Amino acid sequence: MKLLLSGRALTAAAVAVATLVTGGSTAGAATVPTQPAAAAAPDISAAAVKAHLAQLQSIATANGGNRAHGRPGYRASLDYVKAELDAAGFTTRVQQFTASGRTGYNLIADWPGGDANQVVMAGSHLDSVTSGPGINDNGSGSSAVLETALAVARSGYQPTKHLRFAWWGAEELGLVGSRSYVNSLGSAERAKISGYLNFDMIGSPNPGYFVYDDDPTIEKTFKDYFAGLGISTEIETEGDGRSDHAPFKNAGVPVGGLFSGADYRKTSAQAAKWGGTAGRPFDPCYHSSCDTTANIDDTALDHNSDAIAYAVWELSQ
Repeated sequence: MKLLLSGRALTAAAVAVATLVTGGSTAGAATVPTQPAAAAAPDISAAAVKAHLAQLQSIATANGGNRAHGRPGYRASLDYVKAELDAAGFTTRVQQFTASGRTGYNLIADWPGGDANQVVMAGSHLDSVTSGPGINDNGSGSSAVLETALAVARSGYQPTKHLRFAWWGAEELGLVGSRSYVNSLGSAERAKISGYLNFDMIGSPNPGYFVYDDDPTIEKTFKDYFAGLGISTEIETEGDGRSDHAPFKNAGVPVGGLFSGADYRKTSAQAAKWGGTAGRPFDPCYHSSCDTTANIDDTALDHNSDAIAYAVWELSQ
């Protein structure tokens, strides 16, 4: 990953250069206070994200081929993610709801510390459709968010803002889990969420690089990251309002996120820009039994996972 300096890091560097240009001495001069360089986001290992995907695939295989709401594969997926977070020192809780006559579950994980009145959230839906294991949709987003959370713990990161991560149930039934969570919050609690970042399908096998155009600050954060890699992005339109950011947005919470494409077809211009095959869907296995670990583009998964970490670090400092 190409490391990008935050605004605070650039300010500190500029002060250091100015000192050198003026002779390297500040004797007799007023002391100029400087801020410490902001913490840089770590490189998220694509291999680690794929190891989580392999676990989700194994869970689906052992539970009727899917990880859908109300099915044993979903609860096993949630238990896997929760165990990883508990071992890393997160405070986790499981929120129950009912949809289509079955009990559903959200998993919420808080990293200790930070200003509880300024909460940065990153989330993804953990359920699949009944027809397949849901490895790109949405094991990819779920695994990348999980590995980002674990990177927070490994680094001992202590941001200014409070960090919260979430895995939603029953998204495939109409955003049921995320809506249940948002509705459970009072207006004062919703107002404390300074941003919700959503990641739904980030490893499509014929990928595009799409950024939500909702909150300008969050949008710019993602665009700046990809610009640093020399990757052009486009505004996300295919899934607009169709994923778990929608309940947050409707409640007045600033939202943003990433997407690599579903069943829309890649244009010739997009293929020229991003590679891949024009005229084919971004994900030919969308909502199908072939959405397995073989249905992932490693490069897109790697870039998007690193972008998640970059945004989490940048927006929480």
